[in-house]
This record gives sequence, structure tokens and C-alpha cells, in this order.
Amino acid sequence: MLRVDVFGDLVCPWCYLGKRRLESALSGFPHREQVEVVHRAFELDPTRPRGQTYDRVASLAEKYGLTRSRARAMEEEMERRAAGDGLEYHLLEGVVGNTFDAHRLILLARGRGLAGAVLERLYRAHFTENRSIFEPASLAALGAEVGLDPEEVRRALDGDACAAEVRADERAARDLGITGVPCFVLGGRHAVSGAQPAEVLGRALERAWAEAAEREASAAGR
Repeated sequence: MLRVDVFGDLVCPWCYLGKRRLESALSGFPHREQVEVVHRAFELDPTRPRGQTYDRVASLAEKYGLTRSRARAMEEEMERRAAGDGLEYHLLEGVVGNTFDAHRLILLARGRGLAGAVLERLYRAHFTENRSIFEPASLAALGAEVGLDPEEVRRALDGDACAAEVRADERAARDLGITGVPCFVLGGRHAVSGAQPAEVLGRALERAWAEAAEREASAAGR
């Protein structure tokens, strides 16, 4: 079994794109049934107050010191880039906010075998539908759409369920020297940064698999 840890944030358009490209790489990987993909929490801006939202274009302009028109042009280019990989983005009227609770929801879903479904649902809600992923009520509704109990989600988010796990993921990212996302860590040894093309990710999978197999063979021969 080869594990791929994917560090990402739910408001990062490159992370959703990277998810699709990894899925494309896996579709052609002969050992795909023996690959476990694990989402790891990474907050791009943990200082934002939870529950509040901010205009996406304005936030981008402020972060990089751009004019609003330049920030809009960048988002339009991102929409076109995503479309090339089959994703529909609507960024210009979107908002951003604190994603701590959304990451907690994914970790809660992991214990129910639904982490992948929840991750995909949250990405699509945010980037395609402009639905909020920043308030507990919205997160509970989205979780319910893929099989979670909405009352359980509300109770979990009202408390501190999975908070420690989110912080553990973020510490792991710091320990690995990860400063930007998406970042794919294959077999705990090899990191691929950025939403690389599927071909690049495919080669990384092949290399990590071969090295893992070589280690196993070496250990068996001792």
C-alpha cells in the first residue's frame, strides 16, 4: 500500500485543480487500488475570524498588492485553467474565509469513510456553486448531502471535535517545511509541490511505488 498525503486548503483553487490532476494520474496507474489518498489540513490564512467572509477578488488584490482589475484578470485566468481540467469555477463573485471548521468536518467524515466525498462536495460547493463552507449550518447541510448526520455535524462543530487533528496536520506540514499548497507527499518520503500536470504526478507515483517495492524486497531478504 502506498499512501499519498495531500496538504491543501479548501479556498485554494490550485488545490482543487491538483486533486483532479492526481485523480487523473491515478486513473492510469496500474497499482491504483493499492494507493491510499489522505487529505491533510492546511490553512492558508488561519488568522481570519471564523464565520466571517471576505470578497475573494479584494482579498487577492490586498494579499499581493494588486489593483482590483488585475486581481479579476488573474481569477478569470484561473477559471479558464480549471476548465481545461474539467472543473467549473466561479471565482469573481466568490468569498473566502476561515477554513478551520471545514477541515474539521473532513476529519470527522474520515471516521465514517466519507472523507473523500465530503472533500469533493466542499470544493464543488465553494468553487462552482458559491455556497458557503464557512458556517456550521452550511457545513452540516453539505455534509448531509453525502451521508453525514447533520445533527452530529452541528454538535461536533459546536464543540472541539477533530480540532486537535487539524492542528496535528498543520504541525506536520511545518515539520516537513511545507509553506504552500497543494503539496503531495508520497510514501512519506517524496514531496511534489503545486498542481503539477497529471503526467508529472504519474511519474512521481511510479517512482514512489518502485522505491517502496525495493525497500520491501530488501527487508524480506534480510
